[in-house]
Amino acid sequence: MADREVDFLLVGGGLAGASCAAELRKRGAEGSILLVGREPEPPYERPPLSKEYLRGDASRADAYVNEPAWYEENSVELMTGKNVMSIDAEAKTAKIQGGVEVAFGQALLGTGSNVNILRIEGAENEGIHYLRAYGNADAIREDAKAAERVVLVGGSYIAAEVAASLAATGTHCTMVAVEDVALSRTFGDDAGGFFQKGLEEHGVTFVGGESVSAFEGDGRVSSVLTESGRSFDCDLVVVGAGVKPDVMIAQRAGLEVENGIVCDSKLQTSVPGIYAAGDVCSYDSVVHGRRIRVEHWDVAMQQGMHAAKNMLGAGEDYDVVPYFFSDLADWASLEYVGPAADWEQEVWRGSRDEGEFSVWYLKGGKVAGCLSVGRSEDLAEARRLLADGVDIGDAVDKIADSDADLSSLG
Repeated sequence: MADREVDFLLVGGGLAGASCAAELRKRGAEGSILLVGREPEPPYERPPLSKEYLRGDASRADAYVNEPAWYEENSVELMTGKNVMSIDAEAKTAKIQGGVEVAFGQALLGTGSNVNILRIEGAENEGIHYLRAYGNADAIREDAKAAERVVLVGGSYIAAEVAASLAATGTHCTMVAVEDVALSRTFGDDAGGFFQKGLEEHGVTFVGGESVSAFEGDGRVSSVLTESGRSFDCDLVVVGAGVKPDVMIAQRAGLEVENGIVCDSKLQTSVPGIYAAGDVCSYDSVVHGRRIRVEHWDVAMQQGMHAAKNMLGAGEDYDVVPYFFSDLADWASLEYVGPAADWEQEVWRGSRDEGEFSVWYLKGGKVAGCLSVGRSEDLAEARRLLADGVDIGDAVDKIADSDADLSSLG
């Protein structure tokens, strides 16, 4: 017999769980809510870790999803610094670190992701960092104070954001990436080239087409070696090699798992009454016509809120178009809707030279994704056209005309 019972068990102390708790109360849920997170902090937003928090321009509290007092005021029990060790999906019970067994009515799994660790020679050296939590950002910032040369491993969001942040403080940064062009996996070579040029203009050296083979150092990292034989001296390394969804609890519970926790279009897992949200949620998208999993702040928030609605009986498909954003120090802010798994055509709108443009990624005559730098109004139209599945075949010239009104399309 369980030690205690709750109506809603929210596993994972991140944005998805905190957003779910807030939405449950907002919608009038009167049942008991227990939110369990393994980090010592209240739920917080992770984007500042590579940006303003890393630069020392924001405090930890600035990133809290809800004020710490909110949980008690709204009768949400917040249990920090604790892991949910296992879940019995059939019995609807969970064992929490310390031996407490909790019976639950419904549950949300928002267990997030773990960083990919490079298992290569020299990986045990000090001065090699990964970024996922406040403590990681604190350690990078402290190490960076005495570092003259920093190597960022990776060519996507984390590496680019950290490089931009550290370069803004005067630190020399080199990005070493498998990609030939920065951020090209998501945005393609042309748009990626725009961001790479900006990074280089702000003091970041980009080295593409290189795979890291080893870290050299005698107790502390002193250089990064690549498969081609190149060597880059450094005092500090930050690895941004992607993440993998944390499915351990779900897997042990017998839930269906494949590149995340498999969910239907309502974000419900293979076990009724258990939902998933955020990085770990691989769901049937009614917008895309395929199963997708998205690692971003806005998606975690939106899915946490949607799961709360369905926990309360809404029974609605999750039809929100995924939205992304990123800031590179104070010189570039980008927004994106999609995600486009692949595309056949890119249509540019606006001025690349002036840094105000949008790139439309088309496939089969429809919008598969859209990147915006300084043109949020374009993004709103792209989101609408993507959600509605509008065939814009003959309207390509109109999209390319930065003065054309796109509201009539579709």
